[in-house]
Amino acid sequence: MGKLTKEIKIKDIIIGGNNPVIIQSMTTTKTKDIISTVNQIKMLEKAGCELVRVAVLGMDDAKAIGKIKKEISIPLVADIHFDYKLALESIEQGVDKIRINPGNINNFEHVKLIVDACNLKNIPIRIGINSGSLPNNMEPTPINLIEFMKREVKILEDLGFYNIVLSLKTTDVISNIETYRLASKTFRYPLHLGVTEAGTLIGGTVKSSLALGILLNEGIGDTIRVSLTEDPNLEIRVAREVLNNLKLRNDMSTLISCPTCGRIEYDMMPVAKEIDKFLQTIRKPIKVAVMGCVVNGPGEAKDADIGITGNKDVVLIFSKGKIIKKVHPSEALDELKKLILEF
Repeated sequence: MGKLTKEIKIKDIIIGGNNPVIIQSMTTTKTKDIISTVNQIKMLEKAGCELVRVAVLGMDDAKAIGKIKKEISIPLVADIHFDYKLALESIEQGVDKIRINPGNINNFEHVKLIVDACNLKNIPIRIGINSGSLPNNMEPTPINLIEFMKREVKILEDLGFYNIVLSLKTTDVISNIETYRLASKTFRYPLHLGVTEAGTLIGGTVKSSLALGILLNEGIGDTIRVSLTEDPNLEIRVAREVLNNLKLRNDMSTLISCPTCGRIEYDMMPVAKEIDKFLQTIRKPIKVAVMGCVVNGPGEAKDADIGITGNKDVVLIFSKGKIIKKVHPSEALDELKKLILEF
């Protein structure tokens, strides 16, 4: 099992220790496009994102951070590579966290300037390395990733900086799991989990769910990002499902629905899809069932807080296995939404 990690405060959230696993994502907009970036962050927040990262490729991006911060409520992370000046400007603009690889700044004095600025404002640094970050002479094995991370961490610790979060992402599931297991044994800093370059929706979801699910179930990981070649809102959706199914969060709704078959007599699939979408806006631990027939209805879903089943003439609404209402199929969706909101 993973060991208890150091607590790190990022704006008004704390990761590490016994705190809940935090969900994060990264914007796909150009950060200097303030309106688009703010709009996407607000949508991510509505979906359940609790920490968001933006790419800082140039000074225009860094200077936009202050204006973006004024329009959002969740903590903002600046993703910096190579140019220490971008980190310093992001800090000046009030960013809540910096992501860097100290080794790719290539100048100890420049790293010191970043560390001093972060110390002054109590801003954490995430050291983010992955299987593509290693020097050319190092194979991206779990042991080599850990050894390289030790070097990166030492750079900051030698400067008296310990406000650190670590990530060591690989694209291979087995390597990813082994790397983070070793990291949990080696470091006390909070671990940011993720599978890098996981792929598109189906493949990326499977890879991320396997790696993150196994690690989180072993008590390893303090914050997660599901990396998909997709709309980042879907990253949040997958992350929520992973945490919810592992019982690591108690503020999330759950949908259960039966597989379709020839017994279905009412148009169940659109109802299930609409309720699935509706539940993404619900922040309470309610279990909802959309079942296709009386065979799989109140019986198989008897632990559901609210559920429906039925046929072409009538839909039964039930709670904890007991039928509480009968409605026409055309009324089922609206009635179910109403009961969810009232629950």
